Amino acid sequence: MAERRLKELSAHLSGNDAGAEADSFFATVPLAPPDVIFNLTASYKADTFAKKVNLGVGAYRDDQGRPWVLPVVQEAKRRLLSDPNLDHEYQPIAGIPTLLAGAAKLILGADSVALQENRVTGAQTISGTGANYLGASFLARFYRPGAQVLISRPTWANHRNIFVGAGFEVQEYAYVNPSTLTLDLDGMLASLNSAPEGSIVILHACAHNPTGVDPTEAEWARIADVMRAKRHFPFFDCAYQGFATGDVDQDAWAVRFFVQRGFELFVAQSFAKNFGLYGERCGVLTVVAHNATLAKQVRSQLEKLSRSSISNPPAFGARIVSMVLSDPKLYAEWLDNLRTMSSRIREMRECLRDELVRLGTPGTWDHIVHQIGMFSFTGLTTPQVKVLRDSYHIYMTDNGRMSMAGLNSGNVAYVARAIDEAVRQSA
Repeated sequence: MAERRLKELSAHLSGNDAGAEADSFFATVPLAPPDVIFNLTASYKADTFAKKVNLGVGAYRDDQGRPWVLPVVQEAKRRLLSDPNLDHEYQPIAGIPTLLAGAAKLILGADSVALQENRVTGAQTISGTGANYLGASFLARFYRPGAQVLISRPTWANHRNIFVGAGFEVQEYAYVNPSTLTLDLDGMLASLNSAPEGSIVILHACAHNPTGVDPTEAEWARIADVMRAKRHFPFFDCAYQGFATGDVDQDAWAVRFFVQRGFELFVAQSFAKNFGLYGERCGVLTVVAHNATLAKQVRSQLEKLSRSSISNPPAFGARIVSMVLSDPKLYAEWLDNLRTMSSRIREMRECLRDELVRLGTPGTWDHIVHQIGMFSFTGLTTPQVKVLRDSYHIYMTDNGRMSMAGLNSGNVAYVARAIDEAVRQSA
């Protein structure tokens, strides 16, 4: 009896499907476009061509093209899993205290005056994306009403999504000279000068994404001068500390310089790239305030925001990072692992540039070795990128951004020949 009644009800509802769809609230929800990077990766995975190459995803690969679990991470995991006292209880709302302390020391330096004066605080986040999101949410509530957010042109696509989503008007500042693929410092300074006073400026601490173009120390000093004069607020995004040059101190230079200049600031720190913990989503939003009282106030509001969004941060990846940053032996091993990754990427830059020069590929290619970090802004056009994808099964974003980590000794010559053909076809 019950089964017959269920079938009758199902038939009745099926007959009303058309009307139900018209009445649905969801009928007004537009279909969002797919994420560019993840859609590109899906296309790559579906490709059955034997020599296919993925130069889109920002994840390190070894010289065999395989994901690399850092040896120091393996050791930290072994220690964690053999600890009889390990549990899976909730972490504090702001995150694991030793992680927050280690992250602040890593980005600011052990001798930081801000640390000595107890005016640094922070909160654990869902990787660097979560740190940007938490910082945007905080600023939307407590920063100057109507303040603009300035992002570089170009920048990581999620910057705009995050800050627009938080309710900000987002504008761009000049960053790269498209003809030379080098820093357009004059254009950048002019953009910062013309922006409304007190704007929030998103700055890449090192290894600018997507261009790989970083200011020199002298150029950072001029940027700081303008930001000080205009009372802009620096929001650093640091996704590649140690991964860029292999030197964690060098990669943190800009942030430390701004702290020395007396700025209050935010730093969104990610441990995805430099620990290879992409899926563990470990990050920290580190904040430098003018004094300890202000830092405490900021911390209280970060905790409130975190509680209402993620409640408590995940533990496993954070425990790995915290252990490595706290143990001198593991820390030294981590620095060695960083040098392994950064040096291989530099080698691939040189190999690609040299092969293009050997082939006599039209144009100049030295910018590939002058840029730094995971990505290269190659200068390839959208039609040329399409040729690479359609004819050679080489996947990269339409703006010509190439993940150098996708290159290896077995495919770099193939990629260079494909680029050479694509450039000559459009010449």
